[in-house]
Amino acid sequence: MPSHVSPDQIRARFSAAMSAMYRTEVPLYGQLLDIVASVNATHGDAVDEGRLGAERHGAIRVGTAAELSALRRLFAVMGMHPVGYYDLSVAGMPIHSTAFRPITAAAMTANPFRMFCSLLRLEQVEERAVRDIAAEILASRRICSDRLMDLIAQAEADGGLPDGDAAAFLDEAVGVFRWHGTARVDLATYRELVAAHRLVADIVSFAGPHINHLTPRTVDIDAAQREMQRRGMVAKESIEGPPRRRCPILLRQTSFKALSEPVSFGGETGAHTARFGEIEQRGAALTRKGRELYDTCLAAAQEAGDDPIALASAFDEFPDDWSEMQREDLAFFYNEDHVSDTGESGTGPRPITYEDFLPVSAAGIFRSNLDTDRSKAGAGHPAQTELESALGTQIHDPFVLYAADAARTAAPG
Repeated sequence: MPSHVSPDQIRARFSAAMSAMYRTEVPLYGQLLDIVASVNATHGDAVDEGRLGAERHGAIRVGTAAELSALRRLFAVMGMHPVGYYDLSVAGMPIHSTAFRPITAAAMTANPFRMFCSLLRLEQVEERAVRDIAAEILASRRICSDRLMDLIAQAEADGGLPDGDAAAFLDEAVGVFRWHGTARVDLATYRELVAAHRLVADIVSFAGPHINHLTPRTVDIDAAQREMQRRGMVAKESIEGPPRRRCPILLRQTSFKALSEPVSFGGETGAHTARFGEIEQRGAALTRKGRELYDTCLAAAQEAGDDPIALASAFDEFPDDWSEMQREDLAFFYNEDHVSDTGESGTGPRPITYEDFLPVSAAGIFRSNLDTDRSKAGAGHPAQTELESALGTQIHDPFVLYAADAARTAAPG
């Protein structure tokens, strides 16, 4: 009986194939990779270059519970499982999300590819007519081929795929996330969907959940941002997340603005704006206590003016020292001397890298590249149980995963 290709290997091949595809579809993504490689090279041995060079995450949006369930099964073949619940209605978006990723430190080290996946919540769309139109369009869509679903079922039954079938699985899987220059709706319907919400139009109008961005990881996002601006990219005005710190925490990210791309709508030429290029810098994973302090600092910054100066001042309350953060139980740490992949070295405490996404809360609102109207932001309508029902499985609690990593690597005695 042929041996199976490991989920880690399939995930690594998938990540590489997605990057190659997106580089062809969005040439500016290639420039981002060049910028990140140049910035990271200046840090020499201060980082795990093997992991850093392969690291990226993607983002997709699906329209129905059936689509989400199919993708949950697809990603499981690659050793990726849903982690964390994100209620984007806080930011006025009719979606909620989870992230598919490896759930052990060993698997993450083997290949850290992640996919942030959002599900449309039609009940959050105000216009009844739009809800009905969207539901009808989505009911006739199938994003996964019969061949792909057969391969997924085979992997589930046999505990994996041999090399030839793994290659066929990858070809089919990558195809799910390709860009489609021809929409499934006419221009008038598209405009009606856009008027309700740009995300509704993005999710409903096309044959599948095209990648909205792929994000490489840098160890100095400020340097990457400056280089993007030097090259004339229309980059975000400021970096999302916490301010620059000696001891980085959670996640910082920046991007060039979403592109307007030509699309055929029932024979009429129009344009769609959705895909962009993003860069991220990862720091330490915070404990629940640390996340509460993070939210408090972020809320204070927004109260004081929501600008870089206010942000830096607000985070004066958050210790910028690994030992102090460990004493105050603000972050997760390994109890060993090591060079961390956040770029910190020495004999002090080693932080566990944050493997997830920016918190979505009343204080930390996810900001879209689609010029979402921030006036619609509100208290949110979390519905994790509903998302888990659509997935067909429970969502892993990231705090539990980080605590398990810390416990497994604790020094004996």
